[in-house]
Amino acid sequence: MPRLGAAAVPQHRAPGAAGVLHLGLGNFHRAHQAVYTAAAMAADGGDWGIVGVASRSRGVVDAMREQDLLYSVAEISPSGTALTVPGVHTDAFVAAEQPERVVSTIAQPGIRVVTLTVTENGYSYSPATGHLDVADPQIAADLRGEGPLTTIGQLARGLQRRAALGGEPVTILSCDNLSENGAHTRRLVTEFLQELPDRSGADALEYLERSVAFPSSMVDRIVPATTDRLRDDVAHRLGFWDAAPVPAEPFTMWAIEDRFAAGRPAWEAGGAIFTDEVGRYEQLKVRLLNGTHSLIAYLGALRGAETISGAIAMPEIERAARAILRREYEPSVEVPAGVDVRDYEEQLFGRWANSALGHRTAQVGTDGSVKLRQRIPEPATQAFERGEQPHLIALAVAAYLCCVAPRPGFDPGPHAASMVDPARARFAAIAQTARDGAECARRAIADLHLFGLELAERSDFIARVGELIDTIVHHGVSAAIDDAVAASDAAAAQQREVLR
Repeated sequence: MPRLGAAAVPQHRAPGAAGVLHLGLGNFHRAHQAVYTAAAMAADGGDWGIVGVASRSRGVVDAMREQDLLYSVAEISPSGTALTVPGVHTDAFVAAEQPERVVSTIAQPGIRVVTLTVTENGYSYSPATGHLDVADPQIAADLRGEGPLTTIGQLARGLQRRAALGGEPVTILSCDNLSENGAHTRRLVTEFLQELPDRSGADALEYLERSVAFPSSMVDRIVPATTDRLRDDVAHRLGFWDAAPVPAEPFTMWAIEDRFAAGRPAWEAGGAIFTDEVGRYEQLKVRLLNGTHSLIAYLGALRGAETISGAIAMPEIERAARAILRREYEPSVEVPAGVDVRDYEEQLFGRWANSALGHRTAQVGTDGSVKLRQRIPEPATQAFERGEQPHLIALAVAAYLCCVAPRPGFDPGPHAASMVDPARARFAAIAQTARDGAECARRAIADLHLFGLELAERSDFIARVGELIDTIVHHGVSAAIDDAVAASDAAAAQQREVLR
């Protein structure tokens, strides 16, 4: 079968020049920012082509280069599949192989926006403090002048080079699930430059203050991993072989602060929302969507569900998901103007039930030690301030620990076993030596600061997590769900009685 390329898409017009550098050339970027950028250039033109930089893997880079930098996006729903070819990339390379090229490209005056999708784990910060993790060996190496191989090191060194070459304005736009991701990224880059020896970062710090913008943004689209089955299906539909197609759900959202130092693509042409309420959109997504998504993934994996749709189809998991969303996450969210939270919630359950998408519980559950840090402490703390025990949040934590750090003799199943987590080894060591669930929870949350400092001293929460770990291990996941939901129901009934 012929390969996808420029000849296969005669109506495609390659971008004239690049105005965007993107760090993190994974599926999410290619099904989200790239699609919005294609719509922007179709509507408004401009030199907004994207230089895509993969962190380490050559797979996508090689496939795109062999296909004239083209790939397809398969929008999948139970009603069918629609294919598009965004065609907005002008180049692609691997940062680990060409770290100097990352720095020099950030420094190019034609690059006016640098976007990031490197996951929460890619920002090299300490979950306990929120500050740059200078003890991280890679950060230490970048500070010594090696690489740079970390995202923060690449940004800081690129801005340092840009400042030295004249200091043209530029915008750094994080598109990862971090609270106030613009301010968070700015702080980490600033701390990196401050850590450089002999005040060698001083000029870059002045330039950053004067000419670099760090707007926050919220991104939302479910984008699973690419499979061979998808490649075969896309080839059948396209009539061309695409080695790097991207599956995605129909839903997509992007809320952005309109604070750019050197212009931007007309992303609103693709439906992007420019708003002063990005923080509220972040809460909506990180808590209602991501927080509940995590609960579904961990409970589903423990129940043997390979996919999110398979997990949410189990009545007890749907019941737990509705309870955590409505009772424990929703009260912590300030809803953006014009958003009907009930419609949004029902839309979420429809998205999770998309059985055609095949979104795996293992993928959603990966990197939980970093992801949950964004999703759990604030809603849990607010629940305690209301005088409530967040039973379902405690269930999510217990299910997470049972997935990545199972107690001796407990088999969490293959989907939990395939979850990747930077803290897995540390938590697994705890699980193997702890006397019971209570000790396991205490050592993970209080000693190792799984959620930073916010919940480290909440002995009642830690004890509740421990109880639910023991229930999962000795009586099964369904018993733990029944326990947590019943306790939540009882608390809600008591609250209604007080208000009556």
